[in-house]
Amino acid sequence: MSDDGLTLRTLTTDDLPAFAELLAGAFLTDPTDGLKHREELVFEPDRTHGVFDGEELIGTGELLTRKITVPGAGQTPLAAVTSVGVAPGHRRRGALTRVMRAQLHGLHEDGGEPIAALWASEAVIYPRFGYGLAAQFFRAKVHAKAEFRPGVELEAERVREVRREQAIPLIKAIYEKEAPLRVGALDRPESTWEFLLDDPEYRRHGATALKFAVLPDGYAIYRVKNDWNEEGPRGTLTVQELVANTPETYATLYRYLLDYDLIFTVEAFAALDEPLIHLLANPRKMTRSAGDSLWFRIVDVDRGLVTRRYNAPVDLVFGVHDAFCPWNTGNWRLVTDEGGNAEVTRVTDAPDLELDVIDLGAIFLGGTRPSTLAAAGRIKERSAGAVSRATAAFATDREPSCLESF
Repeated sequence: MSDDGLTLRTLTTDDLPAFAELLAGAFLTDPTDGLKHREELVFEPDRTHGVFDGEELIGTGELLTRKITVPGAGQTPLAAVTSVGVAPGHRRRGALTRVMRAQLHGLHEDGGEPIAALWASEAVIYPRFGYGLAAQFFRAKVHAKAEFRPGVELEAERVREVRREQAIPLIKAIYEKEAPLRVGALDRPESTWEFLLDDPEYRRHGATALKFAVLPDGYAIYRVKNDWNEEGPRGTLTVQELVANTPETYATLYRYLLDYDLIFTVEAFAALDEPLIHLLANPRKMTRSAGDSLWFRIVDVDRGLVTRRYNAPVDLVFGVHDAFCPWNTGNWRLVTDEGGNAEVTRVTDAPDLELDVIDLGAIFLGGTRPSTLAAAGRIKERSAGAVSRATAAFATDREPSCLESF
């Protein structure tokens, strides 16, 4: 036991009720059997740390065993950080810091996943622990019946509405084909599918149960909510997920959703480079508001940077500062070949670039450019042209996209 009376240990299945109750309180909701059931679906107790004050669980954080698609290399192991919470009345006691240290130091000491990522409840929290903003998304609102520009190609086959039990095997196959191709997308074990498609009434906020629209090469999962005023129907259709393996399928699914009867607005979470706006005859029929999605952490610089491929040959020395994981502090040479494969070694050479591990995490997926961080004063160029070379090497064809909040 520490001097402040707090202890830390991994949880067991017996701790699940207290774990679910703690998270309910931390995220301003009431504990319910439904919430406990959702947490149980993906609960990995041996990868979940709990901070205790005596017998009371006051803080927690979990690592999910997942894979993420990284540039050029497909799916690679990821420590997906989730269920981080501290009980009201016990904040500012260091519980979160203990959990973060146990997670990151444990991954380093055990040779676990060399990269970690999370969605942040508050954006100011996780840079303290070395997480950088690596991917973003936007909320799109599109006027129903918005016309496409001339020449948009659609599938000849009609979109089918199918029941949940019929849809699930179809959408799994489509997602498993697309996810390895999209940087930022996660793999989905069976338990994750159950978690994502868990659909109790309290989560619907007055809308319908999830609906499923499918084509051979794509699907849309969505809800509708009716509304009316003196001018007529003002319903909302909210897209939970739309995945398409071809441009024609993508356009056909959105055409179907936009033409839905009694709907006034179609809302969707979308990638920053979502092509929908370029299908519209009038782009102003769609409005967007941006938000942050993945926050990324390099656990070990040498092991982490070699998991992806690079867009251009480069030989650069990065001077890295890492206050929370000091083994990363120092100068690291990144050398890539024509095929994008990388070798990373610790060196004593003077750095070409100086940056915090936060910024290294931010640029890892290609969504945040080194040139952008240099313009913000976060990356310091010590050798002429180093920022441009790094920007070219870390570049990706498309923006990273992780629309699955975990």
